[in-house]
Amino acid sequence: MTLLTDQFFDSFASSIEDTLKADTLPPACYTDQEFFRFERDAIFHREWLCVGRVEWLEKPGDYFTVTHAQEPIIVALDREGQLNAMSAVCQHRAMLVAEGAGNARAFVCPYHHWTYDLDGALIGAPAMNRTCDFDKAGASLPKIRMETWHGFIFVNFDPEALPLTPRLAGIEAVVANYEFAGARGPRPDAPPSYPWNWKVMFENNNDGYHANRLHAGPLHDIVPSALASFPELPPETAGYYRLNGSLHADASFNATQKAVFPVFPKLTEEERNRLLFVNLPPSLSLVVMADMVIYMILHVEDAEHHAMTTGILLHPEAQADPLFEHKMRMNMDAVAEIIAQDMHVDRLVQKGLGSKFAPRGRYSWQEGAQRQFNLWLVDRYWSEWNRRRGPSAPVTQFRRTGAA
Repeated sequence: MTLLTDQFFDSFASSIEDTLKADTLPPACYTDQEFFRFERDAIFHREWLCVGRVEWLEKPGDYFTVTHAQEPIIVALDREGQLNAMSAVCQHRAMLVAEGAGNARAFVCPYHHWTYDLDGALIGAPAMNRTCDFDKAGASLPKIRMETWHGFIFVNFDPEALPLTPRLAGIEAVVANYEFAGARGPRPDAPPSYPWNWKVMFENNNDGYHANRLHAGPLHDIVPSALASFPELPPETAGYYRLNGSLHADASFNATQKAVFPVFPKLTEEERNRLLFVNLPPSLSLVVMADMVIYMILHVEDAEHHAMTTGILLHPEAQADPLFEHKMRMNMDAVAEIIAQDMHVDRLVQKGLGSKFAPRGRYSWQEGAQRQFNLWLVDRYWSEWNRRRGPSAPVTQFRRTGAA
């Protein structure tokens, strides 16, 4: 029996009520593989997905690979200095033409040595001269749409998707003074895989409610849950954010409770007395402090697994400090303690979501970000379900709400 019915999608309406009236999403949204396949079409094949940072590619031929929603992708810098995003799947027999990251003059498929230029064009295909009607130009690596936003690289598999940057106008004012594009940090390690649904991770990344409970103690009490706020943004905005006041200026997650790296110089006094949590679903979360940005890039795998790249951005002069490594170690030791608490909870939440007793729970006012996430999700779920049902389908609750 299929999970995907009008009744199931109608039930999402209660998750987008005002925060104090809303229910959590149905547990099956986090565990069911059929729903994940639906979600892949509704979201991951249509939305802008963060894949990395511009500074990861410095010289012509530099490239990195990433997988999103089971689609292998190459991002490369060509000889003209242009960024290119393309499928990593060879158009001969579907072998991957690149793995990891590095520098290359071209991408040579190890299986049969089909060779692709840095922009994906097929430039060599041995022993294909006898093949009837073989069109080299038609066998290039499929190009993938790409945009950059403050140094972050995004791709989109949908050729008709609306551009990303104009839909982030509602967020620009709160991020502008941090100057993400010019910030720098160590290159992140390869992303580990985690055994829980990507939404569990995404919800945790911007949950103000648990901050002084799960993380109670001196490392996190400087950012009280009671000082959280959740600004309403225009509905077309491709993300949302939480502001969280701090107990003193330049608060940071380390043993000193204060910034140890250069503070971003354009910050206002108000900005220095709060933390900013930005979410651009379905793939990018930012924890923004006065001296440091922690970015988390999610790579969905299946209903109960995702990978996540975690990186740091700092003022560009920070790494010149002779004590940089010591300061970084102090910060990351504290952050690792907080992350370990989150990871333990995420693992057990996923286990609980598979229980027959898993609830559709209610929200605290400190969980406004979860309702914002629900608004983003449900709009896309309803739109995809409408596409599948077709224009002649009977009117249901979600159609009456005006979903596209």
